[in-house]
Amino acid sequence: MKILVVGNGGREHALTWKLSTDSAAPEMFCAPGNAGTKQIATNLPIQADDIDGLVKWAKENQPDLTVVGPEVPLCLGLTDKLEALGQKVFGPSKAAAQMEGSKVFSKEIMEAAGIPTAASKSFTSPDEALKYAENAKIPCVVKAEGLAAGKGVIICETRAELLDAIKVTMLDKAFGDAGNRMLIEDFLKGEEASILALIDGENILMLASSQDHKRIFDDDKGPNTGGMGAYSPAPIVTDDLWPIIKKDVFQKTLDELKKRGITYKGVLYAGLMIEKKVPFVLEFNCRFGDPETQVVLPRIEGDLLPAFMACAEGNKLTDDILKWKDEHAVCVVMASGGYPGSYQKGKVIEGIEQAENEKSIVFQAGTKNINEQIVTNGGRVLVVSSLGKDLPDAIKNAYSSIKNINFDGAFYRKDIGAKGLKYTN
Repeated sequence: MKILVVGNGGREHALTWKLSTDSAAPEMFCAPGNAGTKQIATNLPIQADDIDGLVKWAKENQPDLTVVGPEVPLCLGLTDKLEALGQKVFGPSKAAAQMEGSKVFSKEIMEAAGIPTAASKSFTSPDEALKYAENAKIPCVVKAEGLAAGKGVIICETRAELLDAIKVTMLDKAFGDAGNRMLIEDFLKGEEASILALIDGENILMLASSQDHKRIFDDDKGPNTGGMGAYSPAPIVTDDLWPIIKKDVFQKTLDELKKRGITYKGVLYAGLMIEKKVPFVLEFNCRFGDPETQVVLPRIEGDLLPAFMACAEGNKLTDDILKWKDEHAVCVVMASGGYPGSYQKGKVIEGIEQAENEKSIVFQAGTKNINEQIVTNGGRVLVVSSLGKDLPDAIKNAYSSIKNINFDGAFYRKDIGAKGLKYTN
């Protein structure tokens, strides 16, 4: 059996790792992969956004399943092109991927379906946005309309910050073409949680909850990043919230998409703000979250592949297709100095093997091999993921492991999981 995983980050290393342990013993391929996936799969010299190159390889090699990690190839229609060849793909169609590819489309779906979300207004003219900002509610949130690698969101606590965020997004093009259109949203208070759900077009299978840490520094200070760490489960998602989230977030979304002739298959990520037991949707993503994947997948007991195949084939998901370990998980991201701004690459990484043990695994994100050495090749370099009997134990294991790893300029947050500790007393 052949499986192709598309992408080159920590999420893709985690997906490749989990699928490689499946009882079906699949032969794994990654396009393009990284230094971590190279150890458990065949890396292919094809970039994740090279749709023609990926289709050509799939046509020639006939994988039994293609798992698309990042949002860009999904939004470019990779699933549609592979399915047109009769191939099985885990990942939504181009139309369904608009849930992440267009924040305006996603907001329209939420509003039409009656899903709790922040009020917002969209703009294509910077002058109109700046005029609106003069009387906008403060605090508020500015969001680039398109794909911005998880960084196109700016929280504005003063009017001056709002004006600056509009200029950065629409005039300075800090997020490229993603900022050609933008949203100004009301600011929601509460505590965030990430919920991933597998969907086969009809059935919804909720995965374990998690909580991401977006800001670069401890105590949620500094600019947003792609994510500096996560923990699972997230205690803010109490047992009584699960049926509400399934019905009022996921089911309503699927129903509204179906009204528009769109069938969703793959994973759907809901970023939630939970306030007074009400889950408000901050955003939808059309793929696994990164770094949430690195705490959710290690908690799955046994095979993941049957669930992915059920989604790809359609209408075959069952509630008992996945089993879960009775353990908590924490992951901590090691980043390059300067991230999320400019940073240097090519720094030699030492200590990965020493950091791994029966409770900890190191997922590689921004790495590559040069002269038999693993070196840095991105902003988020490594993700140290650890299990524990409870949250404090998982935190202890993660930070104990991360101390073994070194590279020039490395830094990481020291408070991943701390928000969850208040629920353990």
